[in-house]
Amino acid sequence: MERRNNLEITAEILRIAEKGARKTHIAYGANLNHNFLEKYLEKLEEQDLITRNIKPGNKIKTTEKGLMFTQQYKTLHHLITI
Repeated sequence: MERRNNLEITAEILRIAEKGARKTHIAYGANLNHNFLEKYLEKLEEQDLITRNIKPGNKIKTTEKGLMFTQQYKTLHHLITI
């Protein structure tokens, strides 16, 4: 199995959180342990790529800036895999 880089992990987290997701759902979907996920979430929140709603439901959601990031990532990924 090939290791993922930071951009790939970031894009995966943002993709999972597009409609809002709990931390556990993101951890399983992105295949990350809790400690790594928390580090990524802190950085993504600092960069305004996600928001964390304490209540209701403790959902994490991708922001507009995060959606722009994922779109650009998809475009670049498509270009390099042709």
